[in-house]
Amino acid sequence: MTGKEARRKLPRALGFGRAICGDLVQAECREWWLANGLGGYAGGTIAGSLIRRYHGLLVVPVEPPLGRVLVLAKADATLVEGDRVQPLHTNRWRSGAVTPEGYAQIESFRLDGRMPVWRYAVEGGRVEQRVWMERAVNRTYVAWRFEPLDPGDSRARLLKVRLLANARDHHGSARTGHFDPVVDVDEGHLSMRVPGAFALHIRIPAGSLHPDKTWVEDFDLPVERERGLADADNHLCIGEAELPLRAGEWCGLAAGLEDGPTPDLPSAMARSLDQDEAVLAQALAAELAYREAPDWVCRLILTADDFIFARPLPDVPEGKSIIAGYPWFGDWGRDTMIALPGLTLATGRPQIARRILETFTRFVDQGMLPNSFPGNGVTPAYNTVDAALWYFDAWRAYVEATGDTAALRKVFPILESMVDYHLRGTRYGIGVDSADGLLRAGEPGVQLTWMDAKVGDWVVTPRIGKPVEINALWYNALQVMAGFAASLDREARRYRELADRAGSAFKRFVKPEGGLLDLLDGPQGDDPSVRPNQIFAVSLPHSPLSHEEQARVVGECARELYTSYGLRSLAPSHPDYRPCYVGGVWERDGAYHQGPVWGWLLGHFALAVYRVQGDAAAALALLAPVAEHLADAGLGTFSEIFDGAPPHLPRGTPAQAWSVACTLEAWWRLTTGDRAAFERPGSLVSERRSHDDEPRSKR
Repeated sequence: MTGKEARRKLPRALGFGRAICGDLVQAECREWWLANGLGGYAGGTIAGSLIRRYHGLLVVPVEPPLGRVLVLAKADATLVEGDRVQPLHTNRWRSGAVTPEGYAQIESFRLDGRMPVWRYAVEGGRVEQRVWMERAVNRTYVAWRFEPLDPGDSRARLLKVRLLANARDHHGSARTGHFDPVVDVDEGHLSMRVPGAFALHIRIPAGSLHPDKTWVEDFDLPVERERGLADADNHLCIGEAELPLRAGEWCGLAAGLEDGPTPDLPSAMARSLDQDEAVLAQALAAELAYREAPDWVCRLILTADDFIFARPLPDVPEGKSIIAGYPWFGDWGRDTMIALPGLTLATGRPQIARRILETFTRFVDQGMLPNSFPGNGVTPAYNTVDAALWYFDAWRAYVEATGDTAALRKVFPILESMVDYHLRGTRYGIGVDSADGLLRAGEPGVQLTWMDAKVGDWVVTPRIGKPVEINALWYNALQVMAGFAASLDREARRYRELADRAGSAFKRFVKPEGGLLDLLDGPQGDDPSVRPNQIFAVSLPHSPLSHEEQARVVGECARELYTSYGLRSLAPSHPDYRPCYVGGVWERDGAYHQGPVWGWLLGHFALAVYRVQGDAAAALALLAPVAEHLADAGLGTFSEIFDGAPPHLPRGTPAQAWSVACTLEAWWRLTTGDRAAFERPGSLVSERRSHDDEPRSKR
């Protein structure tokens, strides 16, 4: 198939009319997010107001890879025609006022691919506004075009665009006067230089620029107030652009850390849309099933691209990693490995998967992968027991998708050493219990599993002992290593024996009444809490459970934990259950894994249902509610968490990598026929498949 034949048009625009755009509450509940592949991003509400500290037109890593700074907050446009002035922007103020109310003139909003597009109703016609980021460049474009109702209308119109800049960490808020930049203007080029830090360059193709240095104070940030954080911000107006607004012609600006030539707005816009088409084309070229994929799946394919970013290393200049979520997360070892198959293999980009896997080989230490990196990426933290175990499964997914034994042969000694470290013991009490072959982990004051909330010295869910998903992952990793060893003509018996021993001991997790214990051998004994961690004993490719035991796990999760958007982190019947994720830092972190629904678990639940029932259509139906969610919260993407109680309002980060990835991976495997990894001996599906000779290509 040629590249041209593989191209697919972008999904239908995801959009809203006046009923949503003109209602400030509804318009501010919906956010657009863009990313540039370098860790930088842009985001805001469809109303045009700032309601988070993270909203802005240009948030970029001034200190790569992840020393991100808010550089350009807003470009507030006002249409001027003679004596008539019409604001096309909206601002919230600490006084409680919302002024101007430009949102009231928004006739429609839509996503064209990933590009946000507004249409404002103005006297004599409409003004269309677009925002996009340049791929692999720290640059954002903002463009406007006038569409007259009367084709003969040639009246002179002008856009005055106020440029609000900053120089603060994207997690913070700015004090008036906290930086004093040098602002210069020269023939369509405005520069803001922050000594010893960075320079912002703004260029326009037509019009004029006028410098300024006036602080605009007391922007109100209601979402931060809800989160118990500082809820006000200040920005520096560094100048104003006056842009001629002519019928059918684009005017606007390019703002970035790297200076460049006068922007060609139509060409830059076309490059952005072409990038979206290229992402879809890669997925289509890899899997013919994507030709008939619903729009919501195509949107997830597009947003998947936003999480992949450059993490160059001295010996890996093209290193890659995965942003765990926008806007506030960086890259985490656990999240990266969980998300890798869905973001790369399910989207037809195995070469990116390999780059990520090989990037992380440089960080393997004492058999472990990092949990997280600080903003500047210097010294990683290793407080995770499962990142290394997910690393084995990510390699499994990559090798099964590509057959790349050369890469496997190169990494195999590292994987061997990781197993050895777990057998003899590594950091934080992580090691195999010689009595039963299960993996134990944990020390007081340290959070090691994905249920990792910690407030001060309080570890909310310490889970010291033998967590169920850690041992499901350990069993899976040992089986994966046995398969790897056999494929490389190496001794596989050792890994099979270790897996058999762990698999036999895993029966200790099975509860007589159904489902699995969440923890064995903890400081207070075994923990029977009904949590979603047990689902991995069914959804991972290698399960230590019989089909009957798998079915009972799925049944318990379905009864106690399943919701439209994922699985609750704790059953409502538990005394520690928290139905809503609200309040300040202590309240929210205390509730994080005590009831909220996690979107990334939906894909694993669907695969587990398929494994037990053997019905791909029924499993796919579980993913369908995601389509409606893409029009809420982060538009076109999948939120991190939701309230455990109906109506399951979205919470946490509005764009979460593993929520997107695990849903995509499940859809990909269930739809394209790539289900073999989840049809191991002993499952109902494998028993059916053994009597079914239908070719994969027809599934």
